[in-house]
Amino acid sequence: MTVEHVDRSVVSQGPLVAGGPSSIETATRSTTRSGPGGAELTRRVVVLVFGLIQLVIGLRIVLLLLDARTGNDLVAAILNISQVFVAPFDGLLHTNALSSGGVVLDIAAVVAFIGWTVVELVVLWAVGIFRREPA
Repeated sequence: MTVEHVDRSVVSQGPLVAGGPSSIETATRSTTRSGPGGAELTRRVVVLVFGLIQLVIGLRIVLLLLDARTGNDLVAAILNISQVFVAPFDGLLHTNALSSGGVVLDIAAVVAFIGWTVVELVVLWAVGIFRREPA
């Protein structure tokens, strides 16, 4: 968003008699402030929030594929936080996970990743309705 403020003042000093010399003085001051508007700022916040959700779900998928030790506090925290975002998509398919040895492919997390991406796109579309294009 760009806000431009221009002040102009014209001072003219003319002779009291016609045909004599005169002088004109013009002073101009411009102030320009640029930054994101309300809709752009909202879009940035939405992208940040959904990006963090997608990051946590992506970490969950990778940690389960790498058979990370769930006794580790960091791994347990990531799995617990991501479970909040994966839970709405649990039970959507007949199989929530595929296991082979200790490696787990969390199908519900993959579906959740896709689902949250679709929700993000819908929210961005809704925010884009209120966005003004520069004239």
